[in-house]
Amino acid sequence: MLAPLFSAIIEGMLRTIVTILFVVIFLILSLPFLLIECLVKHISPEAYDWSQLRVVQWGLRVVAFLSGAKTTYIGLENIPTDEPVLFIGNHQSIFDIVLTYGILPNKTGFISKDGMKKVPVIATYMNRIHCLFLSRDNLKEGLKVITQAIAYVKEGVSMFIYPEGHRNKSGDPLKMDEFKDGSFKIAQRTGCKIIPVATLNTPAIFESHFPAIKKAKVVIEFGKPVSYAALTPEERKHVGSHFRGIVLEMLENNLNKYYN
Repeated sequence: MLAPLFSAIIEGMLRTIVTILFVVIFLILSLPFLLIECLVKHISPEAYDWSQLRVVQWGLRVVAFLSGAKTTYIGLENIPTDEPVLFIGNHQSIFDIVLTYGILPNKTGFISKDGMKKVPVIATYMNRIHCLFLSRDNLKEGLKVITQAIAYVKEGVSMFIYPEGHRNKSGDPLKMDEFKDGSFKIAQRTGCKIIPVATLNTPAIFESHFPAIKKAKVVIEFGKPVSYAALTPEERKHVGSHFRGIVLEMLENNLNKYYN
């Protein structure tokens, strides 16, 4: 009886150790690359942007592979390849970003909590791929972040934001806090389309049994692009609630389809 449990514990810890070792080695070996890229930026800013993006995506795809996550992606065809968009979605795990960012086709920045800018090397990479750091306690700085995100979108960079404003730790895949309306000003001010993203079961990889990383079945769906201009006055008035409802419906459908 205890043998399968013991085997699962050993496997989980081995996955954790191997994944951490990869991340540490990746960050150390990438230091010379970061310096070289400073020169590339002066020669070709466009090549600099794309090389930074692809290196980060490669690293995240390796982490996804090492985690053993079996991810089903739905609606990848809904992501435009010729224009920037605003991605919005639910957030329950650090693996939400690992499994999502590695497959995005265009330059995309995440809006992350401000604590991440204190993490050596990782913060450098995040800055270089147009990520922004948002403080939940400073409204003035928050407005600056949204303003910068708007500027990035106008430059052709997509933005990804979790409108709840934090990672939901309830453990209930269908529980979400309210989506903050301010997150959608990026689409309102730029005219970019909004793509709702529903991520299901990522806590089963790590958070549900911290500190072990275990294999899990994950479903990530990208909804159809929605134009802010096409929303009704009532939908715009309660835009956060409207898109929360869209994401919740996607989660419910996939929970019934893939986990029952």
